[in-house]
Amino acid sequence: MALQPVTTCAPDFVPAKITDEEGGAMLRAVLNLFGKWDITDEEAAVLLDLPVRTYRRWKAGQPGRINRDMKARLSNLLGVHKALRIIFSEPDRTYGWIKARNTAFGDRSALNIMLGGDLTDLMRVRRYVDAERGAW
Repeated sequence: MALQPVTTCAPDFVPAKITDEEGGAMLRAVLNLFGKWDITDEEAAVLLDLPVRTYRRWKAGQPGRINRDMKARLSNLLGVHKALRIIFSEPDRTYGWIKARNTAFGDRSALNIMLGGDLTDLMRVRRYVDAERGAW
């Protein structure tokens, strides 16, 4: 008997592509979020998979092209933030959680996990917070 593929959503579901305008709005939101998370330019550059110099140019209001990978990174970062806003009612906990040690991550912080630099590192943290808020 052959294994059948597992469908995780409706078979006719096709996610909408993120437009360039939406990507720009997401970038602005993530730049603000990085300020709330109190992370360095070097850390932010790793999260966005950009050279630090490029990140600083983007942060100064001169973004380059936001490709599909970047849109996925931005989406995951905003998804983490959204889940944390649902989980915590206090802003300090919402923004501080990202640097707090967590047994689910081997006593490392979510930021430490995401600083692995791969898109899958961001996705791992997003899946965790989504599960914690009961989204799955």
